[in-house]
Amino acid sequence: MINERYYPLLATLAVCALLYGYGMFEYRAFSDTYVLGNLLTDNAFLIITAIGMTFVILSGGIDLSVGSMIAFVGVLMAELVTGFGIHPLVAVVVSLVFGGLFGAFMGFIIARFDIQPFIITLAGMFFLRGMCFLINLDSVPISHDFVSAFAGFRIPLPGRGWLSASAMVMLVAVLVGLVIAHYTRFGRNVYAIGGDRQSAQLLGIPVERTIIQVYTLSGVYSALAGVVFAFYTASAYPLAAVGVELDAIAAVVIGGTLLTGGMGFVAGTFFGGIIMGVIQTLIAFDGTLNSWWTKIVIGGLLFGFIVLQRLITRSFSGMRAGAS
Repeated sequence: MINERYYPLLATLAVCALLYGYGMFEYRAFSDTYVLGNLLTDNAFLIITAIGMTFVILSGGIDLSVGSMIAFVGVLMAELVTGFGIHPLVAVVVSLVFGGLFGAFMGFIIARFDIQPFIITLAGMFFLRGMCFLINLDSVPISHDFVSAFAGFRIPLPGRGWLSASAMVMLVAVLVGLVIAHYTRFGRNVYAIGGDRQSAQLLGIPVERTIIQVYTLSGVYSALAGVVFAFYTASAYPLAAVGVELDAIAAVVIGGTLLTGGMGFVAGTFFGGIIMGVIQTLIAFDGTLNSWWTKIVIGGLLFGFIVLQRLITRSFSGMRAGAS
């Protein structure tokens, strides 16, 4: 018997396999590793963002500031590298530290004053987007040998494919997220708080500290996504990544994480992001469909996974009532 908490993850894997299998059946070139390499590269920044969002949603919260953080980090790096002549690696460290501190600040307000995360992170979204325009109003290229080397670094795959530096950073970020979520005390605390915050407090779990750490982690991951996006495009733009916070939430939900918290898997989020990329690739291969069909299909998948989550939570409630 399979535990019911794995049903959403299994559904995610099944949808991913079906979509990819359909692509391989319908388009011969779809089976080439070139498509896989592009999938991992093009969706690297989104998956990284979604991994950080997974921890937030697992804890029962939400973070609407991640898209603005990606844009702000890009603008900040462009200013540091192009304007002040700082090495990109130093700019990366500064960006990650800022992301962590800003996330910790939002987490502190949420935890200490018991304010809805939606409101605080919405304020963070507006603040960071405004800071982008305060620094620069236009698109700015990031010209540096290191950025060019990062963008051009590739590891060949069998066939015509390759694994880019962006994809490798993303895979490492996913692996780190897996370890944190499933093999650390912090990860267990996140699941406990998302499942039942009052029970977690009674068990002695440091709820406030854990929530602050969750938003700190989300800030670091979204800042890392901003770094990858800036290196990937070799530019920065204040309006970059508009709506990415919603795409990240969609990837987390399609990946099987319960919106109310306490149930989900980092691996599911990875495949949720891949599913969104596969849908976009299928529409590009078709060539006759408008790109907005991507949103329509993703919306349909969200409906399905939300209903599945509701059925599972009702099943758990029934089991608990029967046990009591």
